[in-house]
Amino acid sequence: MAYTNNNNKGQRVNEMIRVREVRLIDDEGNQRGIVPTLEALKMARELDLDLVEVSPNANPPVCKILDYGKFRFEQEKKLRESRKNQKVLKLKEIRMQPKIGSGDLDTKAKHVQEFLDEGCKVKVTIRFRGRELAHTELGYDVLQEVLKRLTSAYVIEKNPAMDGKTMSMTISAKAK
Repeated sequence: MAYTNNNNKGQRVNEMIRVREVRLIDDEGNQRGIVPTLEALKMARELDLDLVEVSPNANPPVCKILDYGKFRFEQEKKLRESRKNQKVLKLKEIRMQPKIGSGDLDTKAKHVQEFLDEGCKVKVTIRFRGRELAHTELGYDVLQEVLKRLTSAYVIEKNPAMDGKTMSMTISAKAK
């Protein structure tokens, strides 16, 4: 095998291991104890395998005798699996004004409900303009009305709060 290229993402292999001695684990997974690096390299070559540093921060570093190509393939496979199982949460935003009509409020609440059903977090924002800033309680009432119109269970992650000329709250679907 004899991997010596620099494409191994910080892992030292074969001749790249520059310490005097290593703690060796052979190809069958047995501990061989502390062995001079040259001897470990020789053992790996006799088996037509590679000497791979698996724990560089240990004292002395831990090295394994294995097929490096197969080892890298397995690592990348695990990485792909973990990425596949990750759930990406999206944050959707619904904007409205404090003087919104009842029909429009129904429509906006329906959109919020759809986003929650998809598993997204939703930020509901009320934008105040001009003299509307003197009556921020109207915005709070609109946010409470949106919550009343939601049909499924939800969690308020951020309570309604003013931020400059806007009032917003963040809600997400309740975990099942």
